[in-house]
Amino acid sequence: MPTTLPLLVLWDIDHTLVSTAGVSREIYELAFERVVGRPLVHLADMAGRTERAITRETLELNGVEPDHRVEAFHAALVEATRSLEGRMRERGRALPGAREALTALAQDGTVQSVVTGNLPGIAATKLAAFGLEGLVDLEVGGYGDVADDRAVLVRLAIELAEGKYEHGFGPENAVVIGDTPHDVKGALDNGALAVGVATGFSSMDELYAAGAHLVLPDLLDLAKLNELVLARRAE
Repeated sequence: MPTTLPLLVLWDIDHTLVSTAGVSREIYELAFERVVGRPLVHLADMAGRTERAITRETLELNGVEPDHRVEAFHAALVEATRSLEGRMRERGRALPGAREALTALAQDGTVQSVVTGNLPGIAATKLAAFGLEGLVDLEVGGYGDVADDRAVLVRLAIELAEGKYEHGFGPENAVVIGDTPHDVKGALDNGALAVGVATGFSSMDELYAAGAHLVLPDLLDLAKLNELVLARRAE
């Protein structure tokens, strides 16, 4: 009989669990004006990237030396996100199947957290806006203020989960679920199972081409997701 291993499931947030319907640009516009004192003109590509990378590139694109502004910009981003939580709730949504998938996996000793390009405060606010914050352990996540490379965030999240739960969440029992090739690469670089969800800007073909073990059109197919996760537990 195979031994059931403790499982760690790490979720991306934007375009995987929630859609904020364009409010992310408003957050950057508000934070930029607060920190720099003039309107934002250019915003760096955000898809699948960490806040650390987006912040530095956005400042540079707008002619601002980033070195002494990043920390202040990050604080302003968190403040702006909190001030716009109501707008996110009005215009955005939890993506179809997200709540059900989180609830279904929250059993049998499974630990769920996030690996996200968001700052910790932004991640918590986005999930709270749609009532999802209580379904994941945000203390052991990997966040976008640490590194540009998602592989580093996945590794950090695994280490934090091991420390808190006193289980060895090795590559064979870690799952990363996200909507971009960056999420897939972060999983593969750590030997974790990579599940792509084509609810963002990347197609199913692009996610498979990046090396995902499974790609879903959305999170509504709980049977297929559970089948893969259960198979991972039994290995």
